[in-house]
Amino acid sequence: MKILKQFLILGIMIIGLKGTISAEPLRLAILPDADSLPFMAARDEGFFQAENIEVELVTFYSPQERDAAIQAGRVDGAVSDLLAAAFFSAAGFDMKVTSLTDGRYGIAAAPSFKGKPLEALRGKKIGLSLHTIIQYAVDTLLEKSGVSSNEYESVSIPRMPIRMEMVLNGQIDAAALPEPLLTAAVQRGAVLLASTDSTGIDAGVLLFSKRILDTRLEDIKKFYRAYEKAAEKINADPDAYRQYLVEQASFPAEIKDAYSFIRYRKPMLPAADQIEQVLSWLYAKKLLSQQITVEDIIDNRALSQ
Repeated sequence: MKILKQFLILGIMIIGLKGTISAEPLRLAILPDADSLPFMAARDEGFFQAENIEVELVTFYSPQERDAAIQAGRVDGAVSDLLAAAFFSAAGFDMKVTSLTDGRYGIAAAPSFKGKPLEALRGKKIGLSLHTIIQYAVDTLLEKSGVSSNEYESVSIPRMPIRMEMVLNGQIDAAALPEPLLTAAVQRGAVLLASTDSTGIDAGVLLFSKRILDTRLEDIKKFYRAYEKAAEKINADPDAYRQYLVEQASFPAEIKDAYSFIRYRKPMLPAADQIEQVLSWLYAKKLLSQQITVEDIIDNRALSQ
């Protein structure tokens, strides 16, 4: 009886330990950009650990590589965009938008480019990643300046570092880049033509699979609590993170002093009109052959109390 009692106590202790931290990490796909910075800080500064959750950040260097990992089931979630969310829904991959992310995208012209206004890009070659938030941002920015999408040439360059090098070398007239490569390109001589800071483009999002939302919802809520704490800490003293950008987040060294930090918001879902604008753009481009609704791609459970 004494031995049996000891085994029972040990079993209860093991169950209790399993309840404090998940055996399997949440695997999150990230790109080396501004949207991902709070996730890196949450990992490196122990915010995930404080919430008793293990998170593995898996870095990709193009949306195509990231999306292939999602389709293969190699990650549970991803820093992504509304366009990818719509594509996944249409293809039957049950990935759900759980919140916005905060980033900055812009158009940088080659150092030799003549004329700063966006109108000067008519007839020019712009390097970008096709069918992603980058192309959507370019079309939106140019449209506001009266330049339609058929008035410039889209050059598909999926890998962002290569895209930056090509615009700096004058192989393309301009490149659409996220931060921190946008700032890096400008520091190295590119001409900043426009960015999304004040345009109201809210298409960057976090995705999780419905399977993970169904089975590990409490873990995802812990994940968001850790993310919010990291974001608040960055917002409170962004300059304290300048060295971190280079040493831990792998941002280019030349942007350390010049980088303008994003102000990260409390986790929230994208507005319905933002989703509808993205869907309208996809239909206009004939990139979606079936009707997708806001409800098809949104899941609000992770942010509910």
